[in-house]
Formats: sequence, structure tokens, C-alpha cells
Amino acid sequence: MGDEPVKLRILSYNIHHAEGIDGRLDLQRIANVIREVKPDLVALQEVDQNVRRSQSVDQPAELARLTDMNVVFGANIPLQGGHYGNAVLSRFPIVKQTNHLLPNLADGEQRGYIEVTIEIPGVAEPLRLMATHFDHRPDERERLESADAINARAKDQPQQIVLLAGDMNAVPDSETMKRLGSTWTSASAVAMSTIPVTKPTRQIDFILYRPQDRWRVVDVKVLDESVASDHRPIFAVIELQPAE
Repeated sequence: MGDEPVKLRILSYNIHHAEGIDGRLDLQRIANVIREVKPDLVALQEVDQNVRRSQSVDQPAELARLTDMNVVFGANIPLQGGHYGNAVLSRFPIVKQTNHLLPNLADGEQRGYIEVTIEIPGVAEPLRLMATHFDHRPDERERLESADAINARAKDQPQQIVLLAGDMNAVPDSETMKRLGSTWTSASAVAMSTIPVTKPTRQIDFILYRPQDRWRVVDVKVLDESVASDHRPIFAVIELQPAE
């Protein structure tokens, strides 16, 4: 990497299989929300691939086409003839991809995280992005185990530049976010509410990074979009600092 910082535009969005709170299934509307902020990287949750409830559309492939980005899909649950899971969109080449299943306690929905390695022009070292969606039940045990699994994965290469984004189903002062906070730094230093979508009062969607000294937050905000999904998207502009 050269001597100049590199800015990255990151979006995390739980799209509710493109069904808005008006009951309309509208993938173009989701794509419009994404395109509006011109992101480099997008972590998407609750994505359908060839599922009957969403007209058997391959949503990851269609979103890649509508946004003109590269895509990776991580299938976690078979559903209605297709699959349900997370997706990553990238403006840059994705050189490696793996979908990891997270711990599943007490017969909950199977959760997972996509791990992608991305090559960014002008940056000598590869960037790793981990995109996830944690369990939603009141009992926090599975979320805590998921946080431990992701922390362990990040720590295996402690100096690598890594981003973590997704719907953690946990508020900033929860034990889950505290545990993630032992390894990661949140782009939103103060709570930025993402749900309920019409009048948000709680933040459960996050963009995080590590190592802390390699990143600087330029801007972070929750987008003013209250119809396309049941979550508002969170967006950050972060600057990667040159390695010393």
C-alpha cells in the first residue's frame, strides 16, 4: 500500500427477502437503496435464492445485476425449493469466498457468516470481510457463541485488515456486542437505531473493523429508508491507513 489512506464505502442491510413493510416484494427498490450510496462493499441479510415466497428469483444474482457489483451468496437454510442466507456485494474482485455455519443451539434457525477476501486497487494487502446474521431469540447464548466463533476466526491473522458487518440481533450494551468489542471496533461510536424501521429506537445492525489503528471513520449514518425492508440500512465511510 502507498502512503495515502484509501476510503471505503460500506453498507449493511437486512433486506427481509425484499418484502417491504407495505407488503410489496420489490427487489429493484432494494437495489435502488444500495445504489444511492455508491457502496464498495455490501453485507446483506435475509436473502432468498430461488425461494417460492419471493417468486423463485435468484436474489443474489439479480441484485448483482441491478447494482453492477460482484456477488457471493452463503446458503444457511433450505427453504421452499431454494435457500435462505446472507450475501456480499463487492465493487472489487472477490478472490476467495467461504460460508461458515455458526453454532446452532436448541434447534434455532441455522445462522452463518460469509468470509470473503477482496483485492482493492492501490492496496497491497488483501481485505477480509465477514458478513453475518446472528440468532434473534431472547436467550443470548447462541449469539455469544457466534461472537466467540467470529472472534476466534479474526484472531487467527491478527494483523490482517478485516471488516465485520451484519445484523447482530443485539443492542450496543449487550453482552454479545461487548464480547465482539474485545476484538472489534464499531464504526458507530454511539448507538444509531436501525429498528423498528418506521421509528427506530434500537441498533442491532453494525459495521465493525480491526485492527483498530488501521482504520479511521470518516462518516457513519443510518439511511432514511423506512419502507423497502423491516430494517434501516447502516452505512459507513471508513479510511484504511497505510501500514507503518
